[in-house]
Amino acid sequence: MSPTFHSLRHRNYRLYWSGMFLSNVGTWMQRIAQDWLVLVVLGGGAQAVGITTGLQFLPFLLVAPFGGLLADRFDKRKLLILTNSFLGLVGLTLGVLTLTGLAEIWHVYVLAFLLGVGSALDNPARQAFVSELVAKDDLTNAVALNSASFNAARLIGPGVAGILIGVIGTGWVFILNGASFVSPILALLLLRGVPGRPKRGEERPGAVSQLREGVAYLWSRPDLLMVVTIMFGLGTFGMNFQMTMALMATDVYDKGPSEYGLLGSIMAIGTLSGALVAARRRVPRRRLIVGGAVVFGVFEIAAGLMPSYLLFAISLVPVGIIAMTVLTAANAYVQTTVPQYVRGRVMSLYMMIFMGGTPFGAPVIGFVADAFGARWSLLGGGILTAAFAIGALLILAPRSGVVVRTRLRPRPGLVVVTTAPAPMPADEPESVRPGTRDAVSAA
Repeated sequence: MSPTFHSLRHRNYRLYWSGMFLSNVGTWMQRIAQDWLVLVVLGGGAQAVGITTGLQFLPFLLVAPFGGLLADRFDKRKLLILTNSFLGLVGLTLGVLTLTGLAEIWHVYVLAFLLGVGSALDNPARQAFVSELVAKDDLTNAVALNSASFNAARLIGPGVAGILIGVIGTGWVFILNGASFVSPILALLLLRGVPGRPKRGEERPGAVSQLREGVAYLWSRPDLLMVVTIMFGLGTFGMNFQMTMALMATDVYDKGPSEYGLLGSIMAIGTLSGALVAARRRVPRRRLIVGGAVVFGVFEIAAGLMPSYLLFAISLVPVGIIAMTVLTAANAYVQTTVPQYVRGRVMSLYMMIFMGGTPFGAPVIGFVADAFGARWSLLGGGILTAAFAIGALLILAPRSGVVVRTRLRPRPGLVVVTTAPAPMPADEPESVRPGTRDAVSAA
């Protein structure tokens, strides 16, 4: 089997991956339909879209740590069945309200928040569950293939949603998304030989003490602090494409739902390519995360300056490649350098920091777009993403064993050298030991 797909040789992972892929297609359809419902059908404007996006991601700030706690304490498969059932019910509810003509913006706000609650509880278990389906040496590849699944679905879902909105209406898109959650539930039921609830004696009593343990572990790892700080900037200001593409399509280029949906599919060409390339990379590096975040900011600024719809659509491909390269590297770095006993809680903190800033960033970006124009939703996001990456590198470099030196020849730039090893979890393979010496030059 190709090195890119070698994790799929595990039967349980194949079932899990396939079930999640179909659900991811429905999720992307819902995202497009939800923004279109608020922006066009209900006439809410850019700020209403920003509020909706913020409410959808707010639970990652409030609930995600408890999702990680549940993932470490209980049977992850049963937990995932419950969360997927809940997410499907939310989609069906919004579909019924839309089809009956009863939907109002406040309904969307409430259901977006509930969708976020389900996702915040689901995500840590979903991330940590992968390590129970594949061998340790396949974990980085499996993480990358999860990203590939999400972005392959992104290649299909937005375009299909754009067409369906024009043909059968927004409500039916929500209904189809709700039905798509049958797929992962069925896949989870068919898994064999996966660990269940932790054995007595493996559990650590006290929810608060367990949460503190996760926070203390993250705080003790300066290399992880650098990664999550960079991802906070990227997630809060840079990755608001759910909103920014809608604004660019409608306000700048005066396009309809099909063209808007097509933008998501075009960007997915880039994100899928980035995920597949990442699947071949065995060891994730911090230098890739830092440099990639800065380059992402530059390309996002360039996308915001594109004079035509066609050029804007083309610019989304490299933006998607860079975004997914950074996201996959960061996710894999956290998962492969954190021990199993605390992985669910650390992943939940990672997701809380990465996605939890969106409730603040999305309304700000929406306000900026209303006040200064839709292009500034991308320009501002790119500038702030690059600034966070550079700031995290300069401030946290000494604590995380990184030396940053300026260079004038042969061309101006920075030289970043990892000199001090980070703590190595006892249950992880030597091949993913963080802190091995590496260097990168950024022009």
